[in-house]
Amino acid sequence: MASELVLALDQGSSSSRALAFDARGRVAARAQFPVRTFFPRPGWVEHDAEDLFRTQARALDRVLAAIPARARVLGLGLAAQRSTIVLWDSRTGKPVCRAPSWQDARAAAAVAGLASRRDEVHEKTGLYPTPFYSAPKIRFLLDSNAAARRLLEAGRLRIGPVSTYILWRLSEGRIFACDPTMAQRTLLFDIRRGDWDPSLLGFFAIPRAALPALAPTMGPLGSIERSGRKVPVLAAVGDQQAAAAALGSRPGLGVLNLGTGAFFLLNTGTDLRRVPGLLSSVAWRKAGEPCRYLLEGTVHAVGTSLEWLRQLGLLADPRRADAACRRSKQRLWALSAIGGLGAPRWDYSTPSAFWGLDARTRPEDLARATVESVAFLVSDIVDAMRAAGNRVSAVRASGGLSRLRHLMRFSAGLLGVPVRTVAEHEATAAGAALLAARQAGAPWAERLVAGGGAPVSPSVAPDEAARLLPAWRAFVSAQQALAAELSSKLRS
Repeated sequence: MASELVLALDQGSSSSRALAFDARGRVAARAQFPVRTFFPRPGWVEHDAEDLFRTQARALDRVLAAIPARARVLGLGLAAQRSTIVLWDSRTGKPVCRAPSWQDARAAAAVAGLASRRDEVHEKTGLYPTPFYSAPKIRFLLDSNAAARRLLEAGRLRIGPVSTYILWRLSEGRIFACDPTMAQRTLLFDIRRGDWDPSLLGFFAIPRAALPALAPTMGPLGSIERSGRKVPVLAAVGDQQAAAAALGSRPGLGVLNLGTGAFFLLNTGTDLRRVPGLLSSVAWRKAGEPCRYLLEGTVHAVGTSLEWLRQLGLLADPRRADAACRRSKQRLWALSAIGGLGAPRWDYSTPSAFWGLDARTRPEDLARATVESVAFLVSDIVDAMRAAGNRVSAVRASGGLSRLRHLMRFSAGLLGVPVRTVAEHEATAAGAALLAARQAGAPWAERLVAGGGAPVSPSVAPDEAARLLPAWRAFVSAQQALAAELSSKLRS
């Protein structure tokens, strides 16, 4: 009997990956290729969309060549970075311009007019109006790029998130679809109605005809033909939701994914909950079933903050941050605000800051303070969830930076619940494969859910956490007040 496999594509900010998972839940083949990120101006972060597709297709072809010819491929699941947006020509498939990343903040002016409608936007979309979502970037590109306007007038412009563009190219234009997890990140999607919102389309002046059709996260989306195989596409999902699925997301279990940023997600089942300062996100939707939801909070800069320390000459290698934390003898306070403060503050005017430096301060003290700042920011997200009556009973952590032992132990102490780090570093890809395997009806699908993980021993006792957390909040409040006062005086 031929073996069964499910394919997963994982298109992220730093690489494009493809993996084949077998009926034992193990990786049977994998391939990975780096992608370039461009920083042409302050606040601008871009990808070459053609490079995203080319590297993803190359990884897929490499995996298809590595699996046995007799293996039965049940289908494919795709997970991709969210909020990164692609504009392309429907006739040629050629991108109109570089794709602004989810980290790109160039379009602040395009979203400024929604400030007075903040609560309305949150009610409709589950998000807060910031330039990091796709719609402001689309408006910026339509205003600034003559080629995009010409294609729009000719009816040839296509606009979609990375998942949509990858599937459109792989299917040679047959699949032009977007699931709710990706549609939501455009800031144009009504999370309750499950459709594009006419008023937000009108505000940004984005024609619905240029946007993809809406489709379920799990369901037959079409098929692609590659390397002599016809492969059904059974799932397409945002990267954070894919990771949450692979980590066994269930009501009460918090999922912490640590990479370029930190994302804390709490499964709320079919209950769409709204908490001030937090995002209400689609978890996934299977065709014919109710939508599942998450509460979500974001810390914008984790890996980015460590890389910043490296550029300043304060940390030789971000991978050695743990060793620096162990050498540290002095507790400092750091506010990691590169890219702004995310949930629950959504403050893009307060800069990064350190407090407590003196003649004894060493580079390792600054590294430790930066790492601990991430743990404090995550604890703020969890506290906001708890204050609204949501139970967080345990946490599973994944992602490359979950290997920072000091960060995980300090976080466990602040959160006060059992924390486990999952050794599977392919959580995003495993989640895409899991959703595809479920859609295919594979009896072994649940083997793709990560195991229990390694328990984390807290480095902070409850009484110390009770002292540190109020001090942390006072520190952040003081920095916000100082930033506002200085900004006012410098303007006058």
